[in-house]
Amino acid sequence: MRERARFWAKTILSLAVGGICVVYALHGMNGPEVLAALRALPLSAVLLYVATLAVTHLFRAWRWEFLLRPLGVTIPLRRLLPISSVGFMAILALPVRLGEFVRPYFVTREQRVRMSAALGTVAVERIVDGLLISILFFVSYMLSAGDVFSRELRFGAWISLLGFITLATFLALAQIWTEKTIALAMRLTLLHWLAPKRAHIIGDKIRSAISGFKVLRDPKNLTLFLLQSIIYWGSNGCGMWLLARQMGLPISLGAAYTTMAFTGVVLTLPNAPGLVGQFHAAVKLALLAYLPVSVVNSSGMAYAIVLHGAQTVWYVGVGLLSMLVISAGGRRTSLAEAVRESNRAANTAEAEVT
Repeated sequence: MRERARFWAKTILSLAVGGICVVYALHGMNGPEVLAALRALPLSAVLLYVATLAVTHLFRAWRWEFLLRPLGVTIPLRRLLPISSVGFMAILALPVRLGEFVRPYFVTREQRVRMSAALGTVAVERIVDGLLISILFFVSYMLSAGDVFSRELRFGAWISLLGFITLATFLALAQIWTEKTIALAMRLTLLHWLAPKRAHIIGDKIRSAISGFKVLRDPKNLTLFLLQSIIYWGSNGCGMWLLARQMGLPISLGAAYTTMAFTGVVLTLPNAPGLVGQFHAAVKLALLAYLPVSVVNSSGMAYAIVLHGAQTVWYVGVGLLSMLVISAGGRRTSLAEAVRESNRAANTAEAEVT
């Protein structure tokens, strides 16, 4: 009953976020010019962008191997790729990242590893990604001339950087003084006062997840993970720039990376199903730092639609194909079953002995 209430609360929150973003994205949009830009889009431009998506997808999946190795988990790329692909599809399609647990769940079915430890590797991945794009976003802001960045973008640059630096610091301290760091986090968040009955459960979850942070003590695998993360984000931003140029948007490579970074920061918020509205609003707000409002509300919005559409078709298509080769416990499994079982496993991970 409690899990169902939590699910509906998250769903309502994600729909609210999505609704607000849809209203912002549609405000002032020039529909006829957006349609004209979409009709004029050459197929070669889409295929070129999809090619960069394939590279992005490969390194996004492959780099996880170097977070799993310190746990004693070795999964060949031919298995890791479909597992990750199904997970990426679930993250995109479901609200508030409910699909985040799918990848760790399938890994626990492949090899003997605790769910809490596998979840810890995902936490490291998200924090490192957040830190990388926040640094990129902040550097873009610092290098921007005059009032190129709006007040909202400047505020977002500072908040995202400080937020992810705080999380990265927590990761580092947790490796040295685990119990003291958890106790400090509980005091600072006032959990003992706000939710005394659940404070110890949350503390146990944090303690279990820290067991998956072993990669931080493994310089070799951590370095390989960081290098592949740079390739992943580099390919992503390059693809966005190439598509923008093909669609006649006069933005620099640096502006494309800033747009990617800001969109990534916005998508760390409770996400709407399919990222509808949220993705488009983020791209629109970022482009307004470089292009006139009239351009953003026409070809800029067409650009956001193509970006979102291509990524959605790619990740859902590859994810569905990957479901054909994924098996859980020696039997075929549906995405709905994988999501349900993975969330159940995540909710009970704190009971595992670390």
